Amino acid sequence: MNEDSKKNVAGPLMVKPNSEDRKLSSAAAATPPPTKKVIIKSADMLPDMQKEAVDIAVNAFEKHNIEKDVAEHIKKEFDKRHGPTWHCIVGRNFGSYVTHETNHFVYFYLDQKAVLLFKSG
Repeated sequence: MNEDSKKNVAGPLMVKPNSEDRKLSSAAAATPPPTKKVIIKSADMLPDMQKEAVDIAVNAFEKHNIEKDVAEHIKKEFDKRHGPTWHCIVGRNFGSYVTHETNHFVYFYLDQKAVLLFKSG
């Protein structure tokens, strides 16, 4: 073996993408992420606001991995858009019994995670 072939064998494998690879990767990036399964379990909220809650929750789950951070994102976004005082609980296993303002309550599942969002106070 000559010195050049020894360097190539021992070194890391590097592949330079060609123009076809770039086209494929940009097309894959433009493809929307798979949709999440949404099940509204209980709601006292107008349908437009329910859709907004689900959309904000989907966005929160995309940005955050920790349930507390997801809940904080949803709560703060609703406080900003609809005034205080919103409360949000996110998780797989919790019980609750809450009092809420009329037309300001939704409880739904996004895949396996439950989201409870309500206004009170």
